[in-house]
Amino acid sequence: MTKPEFNHLVNHHSLSLKSYALNFTKDSEDANDLVQDTMLKAITYYNKFKEGTNLKGWLFTIMKNTFINNYRRLVKKNALITQSEDISSANLSFSSSKNQAESKFILGDIDKALAQLPHDYYVPFIRYFEGYKYHEIADMLEIPIGTVKTRIHVARGILKKYLKTYSKEVPALALVN
Repeated sequence: MTKPEFNHLVNHHSLSLKSYALNFTKDSEDANDLVQDTMLKAITYYNKFKEGTNLKGWLFTIMKNTFINNYRRLVKKNALITQSEDISSANLSFSSSKNQAESKFILGDIDKALAQLPHDYYVPFIRYFEGYKYHEIADMLEIPIGTVKTRIHVARGILKKYLKTYSKEVPALALVN
């Protein structure tokens, strides 16, 4: 099957994808975004579809996995942000003892450390830090999952070496360790 034929078949299922997406999102705009993400992934990875199998089922599986991964990223992102009105005295103390100038130096050092990473290590590490799963990164970069894990591990080691100064001072850098 050619890519244009495949694209046409995927577009043919857009209405059923939309109704399925509404089951997850309960919002029309979010459902449209989910359908678009699903179709983009399907078209991007069309060569992984086995002709003769259930295309609609394959698309629904992509949608379900996309929704779950997006949800996990959102939960992870929200977990790192204090969202309560009651900020503890420990948080206030830490906040008051740090200023923006120091933060700019730290962020500058982090940027320099990231710039030291070879491209082969930088891309998987950043994708992982953005919340992608190992298998998603492996699919994106078209490399084995073991290679992804190794490159992320090595990148952490390099960053740990460059950011050793901050290891005790800044709790957020514990993510690199």
